[in-house]
Amino acid sequence: MVIGRIALLLAGMGLAISTTANSQPKERILLQQLAPMSIGLFLSDADGLNEQPLFPASLDDYNPSFSADGAWIVFTSDRAGSADIYRVHSDGSDLERLTDSPSFDDQGVISPNGRTLAFVSTRDGGVANIWLLDIATRRVHNLTRNEHGNFRPAWSPDGKWIAFTSDRGESHRRSGPEQSPPAGSGCCGWELVQSTAIFIVHPDGSGLRRLTPPNQFAGSPKWSPDGKRIVYYRETDDKGPSQIASIDITSGAIQIHTAGAEVKLSPQYLDDSKIGYLSALDGKSGLGYTTGLRGPAGRIWNPSWSPDGKRVVYAKPMAQPGVESAPIAKIAGWNKEFEYYRTGDLIASSPDGRKFAIAKNHLLIITEFDGSNPKTIFEDKSATITSPVWSPDGKFIAFATGRFFARNPIRPTQLAIIRPDGSDHRILTQGENSSGFPSFSPDSQRLAYRVLGSEQGLRILSLDSGLVTKLSTQWDNFPAWSPRGDRIVFTGLRTGDFEIYSIEADGSDLRQLTHDHGNDGHPVWSPDGMSILFTSSRTGWKDEAMLSYAGGGRSPQSYGKLFTVRGDGTHLRQLTDNQWEEAPVAWLPMLAPVNSEQTGAR
Repeated sequence: MVIGRIALLLAGMGLAISTTANSQPKERILLQQLAPMSIGLFLSDADGLNEQPLFPASLDDYNPSFSADGAWIVFTSDRAGSADIYRVHSDGSDLERLTDSPSFDDQGVISPNGRTLAFVSTRDGGVANIWLLDIATRRVHNLTRNEHGNFRPAWSPDGKWIAFTSDRGESHRRSGPEQSPPAGSGCCGWELVQSTAIFIVHPDGSGLRRLTPPNQFAGSPKWSPDGKRIVYYRETDDKGPSQIASIDITSGAIQIHTAGAEVKLSPQYLDDSKIGYLSALDGKSGLGYTTGLRGPAGRIWNPSWSPDGKRVVYAKPMAQPGVESAPIAKIAGWNKEFEYYRTGDLIASSPDGRKFAIAKNHLLIITEFDGSNPKTIFEDKSATITSPVWSPDGKFIAFATGRFFARNPIRPTQLAIIRPDGSDHRILTQGENSSGFPSFSPDSQRLAYRVLGSEQGLRILSLDSGLVTKLSTQWDNFPAWSPRGDRIVFTGLRTGDFEIYSIEADGSDLRQLTHDHGNDGHPVWSPDGMSILFTSSRTGWKDEAMLSYAGGGRSPQSYGKLFTVRGDGTHLRQLTDNQWEEAPVAWLPMLAPVNSEQTGAR
């Protein structure tokens, strides 16, 4: 299995291992993806004993749920390229794929009679809705048909109702100030805080009813055995811990079942009075019960208990030697015109696409494309190194150094430059303002970058003379110089949302390229300078944002998907569709074959 994963990792890179002999070379999309490298499903006794993997090796499986009779475990998997829903017996036998769509399918639950699957899907519009699948005929229909996110369906014991969460009608306020981001931050004000409420509806779409108040955090509903109550997690604001609560669906009476500082998620009735749930605190997570008992501990996500409450299935990361250490991994994309590679690092590609400059905390490292032959070319233990970029002529790497993501940095970030062999290091900027996100002009003679502090906006620095000119004075970020040399594309906050803009290098002819209700950002150019790749939140959340607390850390942003648009703002296309937050790093040209002189082969 590990050999297969490594072959997948290296495929299409012009390296030693290839998956197909006659595959056509494609342009490559390099992106940052906030996702674990490998996720697997595990079964355990409710008390945490006898844990075992559901499958012998991880195939990126997550979000499991037991069927009402305990015969099946339904789960989501990326094993076929896109997120689809499968079911399997608890002993790993009779694996069956239930959905087959290039769109995102997730969070599947089977009806009590075993005939219908309720699941979340982005098919037919890109927004997460609740869909129903007739398992026998494979016919599907959209149950919720809403322009906002709908998540975590749950069948009532009699099959007459489906509970779910939705952010419809909610105010998605920003988590930070829009016009005055902290001087050291990269993109403060981008984050949106998601509010969700509990709804119920009949499977035929009738009887839609909201159960919980607006502008709170309520999620992951499950029914009581008698069908009279729904248990869920709730938080009244985005500052305190969530608690487990239940609501009487007839009277609306709410009962709080837990207390304490832990964030509590994914509750489920195990009998009329006992509730299991996931708790997380200080980066640690595990299962707990309202009886005071504890269950399995570790980086656990989205547990589901068997109908008798004796067994529990959950997802957690699985380390795979030889894969986790690689700087990139090949992944599937929605649009098959490209090859897609994900990274968790701040990376810059060399002009020929064969080497990487990687910023890791206080180090700047050069590696081959596959992560081999790493060499540290710069180290500053007192600073964070970010946003490296390789000059088009290949002679220099520019980067930012300082206390980059501190709210009130004692040491503002400054731009620096260095040769790939580690020589000729020099600081390019100075002063109280933080400088970051450099981008070289095509002739490698100038840098576009952004400043924050007492001043803000985009600047252009001449590397020869040191002369700095103002390109803009508003809250603009992530400049990227076109390979054609005529325009600079950037993220701007000028209309209430982050949008993509472009401008001439002399500051003239400002154009707004995107116009939508979501945030658009992190633009990069295609190799020919004709199109722009960017991330967007226009399709909304794919799941409850609160669930990202599990396993440590919180990602409050709506999940960004990758889109392309022409330089004039036309021909919008979506490239990815999954549950992970993504941002483009580079749009790389097709990788030319390596000849024998380059490789040293005989």
